[in-house]
Amino acid sequence: MTAVSSPLGSTRLVLADRVFPRTWVLDIVLVVAGAALTAVLAQVAIPMQPVPITGQTLAVLLVGATLGWARGGAALGLYLVLGLVGLPVYAPQDDGSHLTGLVALAAPSFGYVIGFIPAAAIVGWLSERSWDRNVLKALATFIGGSVVVFAFGLPWLAMVTGATFIQTLEWGLFPFIIGGLIKAAVAAGLLPLAWWGASHLERNRATQGTDTD
Repeated sequence: MTAVSSPLGSTRLVLADRVFPRTWVLDIVLVVAGAALTAVLAQVAIPMQPVPITGQTLAVLLVGATLGWARGGAALGLYLVLGLVGLPVYAPQDDGSHLTGLVALAAPSFGYVIGFIPAAAIVGWLSERSWDRNVLKALATFIGGSVVVFAFGLPWLAMVTGATFIQTLEWGLFPFIIGGLIKAAVAAGLLPLAWWGASHLERNRATQGTDTD
């Protein structure tokens, strides 16, 4: 099976389509679930100035790969909007509080939040072409997705703080390289394993259906 009926976005198969039927209602549920997962992992944070280390990027990679480019991008777009309308979904500040509303636009880390949307879409686009089913291809996909996040986050950080080029790298890139590689490796290990499990479950269902007949 290489394609499914697609109310939202591509007809190419991603992991969510192997597990769930494709309907408008379920698409919306999965988009909301993707935004919720990102909000939860955002709270897993190591305070740093001016940008904290969080679990958000791992969520972005998993959501994009699992949902595909359209639903993945929509999930992260919803996540961005939820914070701007006042919900405490972004990573906590040093004192545990959350920046919400338009004031979040002035945060040095907000560029990364913007970058989550194209990152999830690109990871999803590659996953629709089966790059998430092989560990090495998945690793390349997720490293690429992480690079996209930095491509948006670093210029925003420099603009908001007035940091020099070297300062921007010291504050917004260098502390995150090892963690980013670990997140990419974790996602690259999880997705092929999840595909194997979904395929195994589907075979079992088919076998049980044949036995019943």
